[in-house]
Amino acid sequence: MSVFNIHHVTKYEYDRPVKESVNEIRIYPVLDKEQELLSHEVIITGSPDVLLIYDYWNNRTGMFNLMPPHQELIIESKLIVRTLGTAKKTGSLPGDFDSLYNEVNNNLSFLDLCILDEPDLRNEILSIATEIKKPNAPVSAFVENCSDYIFKNFSYIKGITTVETTLSEILKLRSGVCQDFAHLMLGILRSLQIPSRYVSGYICPNKNGMRGEGATHAWIEAWIPGLGWTGIDPTNNTWVSDHHVKLAVGRNFNDCSPIKGTFKGPAKQSLSVYVSIGYEDGHKFEDITKVKLEKLAEDDDDTGLLASFAAQQQQ
Repeated sequence: MSVFNIHHVTKYEYDRPVKESVNEIRIYPVLDKEQELLSHEVIITGSPDVLLIYDYWNNRTGMFNLMPPHQELIIESKLIVRTLGTAKKTGSLPGDFDSLYNEVNNNLSFLDLCILDEPDLRNEILSIATEIKKPNAPVSAFVENCSDYIFKNFSYIKGITTVETTLSEILKLRSGVCQDFAHLMLGILRSLQIPSRYVSGYICPNKNGMRGEGATHAWIEAWIPGLGWTGIDPTNNTWVSDHHVKLAVGRNFNDCSPIKGTFKGPAKQSLSVYVSIGYEDGHKFEDITKVKLEKLAEDDDDTGLLASFAAQQQQ
């Protein structure tokens, strides 16, 4: 059981005024048996009203508009959360693939989570899955072996991929960050019809050190017979522990990006993200990321340019 003080600041700056900024934020911690919220304050430029809803994946989502002209948008989250140390322990569970497929065939909600995003890669991904799969091994063992395969065969290198890097590019580069490894693991699991979903959150440092610690992070959850949704972190080759704080789930990063939206205006934008994670004893870890963003779309009418943006790549 641990208490973490998480400060997350996302700052967009524009080289000239923009207007009509419409946004979605998924920076609210999931409340379940594995974590509880102690306090949370969200501060946004202009203090707009935030409409809270639950999206298709049951993520708590804030929606707001910033209509007047502005040259910066700052979204600040001050969160205190307690992880409860009740994450599922897998070991060698007996759930086999026949049991899994029986559950999948009787649950339509799994359909979207068993489909490969890039079907042209099916044979290449399936060959990796076949290499990993051991005869008569339970589903949990395959999931664990998949995480181990990615950890040992792909290098953790910041800065060589972006939020738009595809699965085919990850396979060629053989490297990336947590977002890339999560997408790769989803592809491998889905090639064998294992329901799996992307998880957005934070990873809090422990005494052994963790890749991506002190920053926004991504991992995956797989459906394991007898356990249900179970988290595993291929970036660190570990089952999810009380050092992972979960914010949102979805098919991929686009479904649970911490921040995304659009604005109107012919402006170049830049993004900086600050994340700090502190312990009760005052010890703190910090991460700062700066990203150059360009205009992504155009609107042909006389209102000017319509551009979209998302939060930085998860590390």
